[in-house]
Amino acid sequence: MELDPIAIPDPIITEIDTPTEDPDAPPDGGYGWVIIFVCFIHTFWINLWAGSWGILQAALLRTTLKGSSLSALSFVGSLGVALGPALGIPAIRIVRIIGARAGMTIGIVIYGLGCLASSWAVGSLVGLFFACGVSYGIGSAFTDTLYNTLPVLWFKKRLGLANGIVKLGGSFGALVGAVSVGYLTEGVGVAWTFRILGIASLLTGIPTALLIKDRGAPPEYPVKWSVFRDACFSWHFAAGAVGIFPIYAPTFFLPYINNALGFSNSTSIATLACLLVCMSVGRILTGYACDRVGSMNALFFTSLVNAVSLFAVWPFSSNLGLVLLFCILNGLSNGGFAVAIPTAVGRHLPIDDAPGALSLLFTGWAPGIMGGNAISAALIQVTHADVAESIVPFRPAMYYFGGTALLSTACGLVARLIYSRDMRVIA
Repeated sequence: MELDPIAIPDPIITEIDTPTEDPDAPPDGGYGWVIIFVCFIHTFWINLWAGSWGILQAALLRTTLKGSSLSALSFVGSLGVALGPALGIPAIRIVRIIGARAGMTIGIVIYGLGCLASSWAVGSLVGLFFACGVSYGIGSAFTDTLYNTLPVLWFKKRLGLANGIVKLGGSFGALVGAVSVGYLTEGVGVAWTFRILGIASLLTGIPTALLIKDRGAPPEYPVKWSVFRDACFSWHFAAGAVGIFPIYAPTFFLPYINNALGFSNSTSIATLACLLVCMSVGRILTGYACDRVGSMNALFFTSLVNAVSLFAVWPFSSNLGLVLLFCILNGLSNGGFAVAIPTAVGRHLPIDDAPGALSLLFTGWAPGIMGGNAISAALIQVTHADVAESIVPFRPAMYYFGGTALLSTACGLVARLIYSRDMRVIA
């Protein structure tokens, strides 16, 4: 009996699909931390100037610009701070052509040379307008654009922490400026103070800017106006445009309030230092919160605390304890706002659209920066708060800024609810 051979089937080799990483996805680390370090240094210098302008302004009025108009000199500072975001779109279009490294280098060179030029223009209001205000605005347009967009290209899951570290550099800059610039103007004069700032920024800014490199092919940084069709972005844009009005109000008004309450000079400095330190802590904590509970959730919480501190705590801060409570609450939330909103936008949009959208976002801040400072000065003049002996004359301004903060909070909440009505969702 013959048995038929049993056919043995050929072994089938099946290919198991293994998940592969998206080569275009941000690496969330590696050389990205070098990029964050560079952004930290440049944010430090940009915010040091903005944070110490009031001290420089006072020194100029005491020495080389005696008899000049306070409002005219204040305009120089306001113009410089507002030009940075206002020129964000032209700056990013130039960066698209020359690259991020050249853009960051140009920004810090214009900033540093502007400080040096300002040292020879301390006796001329018109000279300071160009050498100080315009040059700072143009230089900061490049640096602002890049330190707000580069983290999006290198980080996704840790974007909140990365943005927090970058903005921490700004807080350190403002704190160092508030402490050191006053001593420099008294010790070496305002002209040499400008020279020291210019030389130090060039010596530290240029070498670090050369460390910038593009990840893969240089990004095109497209500015797409169609991004406003995205409802979340549009409401975040509104939240930023309105929310920027009260951002600088505490540092603007705090010296006047301390004087009205009869605080000593050392106590006044301590309250301002408390506010700035809490801003630094708030930026790191908010960055961590963005990665843990969601950037939109963090934005809503920081905006709400900021509004409550301005609307419900500040108007009743008639003693040192309440002033310090306000400084803690407002510092933590105020600093957090600057981290949460770019993280929310950068994380929500596709990576190709995020840099251009962030430029649009910060361009929308220019009217609020310019208008916020002008409104603050006008309110002080109308209510005679500069010669007040209690907190009462400041309350109209406090309620105004608190109201704008509440409106900004509402805009952020709408964006959050559009994303998901379930507040437990990480968004």
